[in-house]
Amino acid sequence: MSYNNIHILEIFIPFIIMLIVTGFYYILATRNLIRILLGAEIITKAVTLAIIVIGYVTNNMPLAESLVVIVIITEVFIIAVAAGVIIQIYKHTGSVDARYIRNIRG
Repeated sequence: MSYNNIHILEIFIPFIIMLIVTGFYYILATRNLIRILLGAEIITKAVTLAIIVIGYVTNNMPLAESLVVIVIITEVFIIAVAAGVIIQIYKHTGSVDARYIRNIRG
């Protein structure tokens, strides 16, 4: 690794860590299912950014790009299914609060 690559890591690692911490905060500090879903989305964006940066630093961009495409496709599928579940929970309970999930029966 050259000095330029190390400098790029010094720039992007704080942003990646900040995104991960923000995502975990969204997941742990709220009971709103939509905010929990947004927290998971933020964490996957941090992972995507980390993969791209590591691919650039190691001069292995084709592998990094293919991994990012796989992550994005998986993320879209999971977000779509989770959004559908949240919509159904809202129809049954009238709220998107995670505490009301326990009251759902069959």
